[in-house]
Amino acid sequence: MLTKETIQQIEEASLSEALQVVDRLFPGETVFSSSLGQEDQVITDALFKSGLGIKVFTIDTGRLYNEVYELLDRTTARYKQPIQVYFPEAPDVEEFVVTKGVNSFYESTENRKECCYIRKVKPLNRALQGAKVWITGLRAEQSANRLSMRMIEWDEERQLYKFNPLIHWSYEEVLEYIEKHNVPCNPLHDKGFISIGCAPCTRAIEPGEDPRAGRWWWETSQKECGLHTTK
Repeated sequence: MLTKETIQQIEEASLSEALQVVDRLFPGETVFSSSLGQEDQVITDALFKSGLGIKVFTIDTGRLYNEVYELLDRTTARYKQPIQVYFPEAPDVEEFVVTKGVNSFYESTENRKECCYIRKVKPLNRALQGAKVWITGLRAEQSANRLSMRMIEWDEERQLYKFNPLIHWSYEEVLEYIEKHNVPCNPLHDKGFISIGCAPCTRAIEPGEDPRAGRWWWETSQKECGLHTTK
């Protein structure tokens, strides 16, 4: 288990330094899940430039915008580093589509969460097998549900540490890093898409709207898919 002193050291370090500490403490057992959003691209840039042995992976739900695939290609070409792609299990998707309908997630929150579980949560669980640290690009500003999250948390369900190095970053700090380091980003961000998920479930937001308002806009919920839960 991490000591309070080590956690404090990580929390007070720069992004690059914090990643190095975690990789040194858990060599070969630290992974980073990227949705290729702006925050995740910041972490990817820091990881790949540092030469650390932390595996980077993403989840292809089968319903992503084409711009996401193009960004994946641009990112791997830029850094000359692999990003492992995990897919949902075909029988799960087939059964869901046949029994409930290809777009049945619009009909109820229950259907939407089941679709998210099949297309995102189950592949994530496979990707995290054997890991002791899971790095994410979460920021507290993104939603009320994330305000209480800490930089380093213990995920009891998955029995690993969840490391959120950007949890205290502002959106302006993210943009400043991207501009300074010329980080490749999704052009949809320039069209009002702050949080980008599956194409049928994501829309651009209006000025002043909550950053998560564009996700599952037809329902009233915590705007989470099940990947990141709080007590």
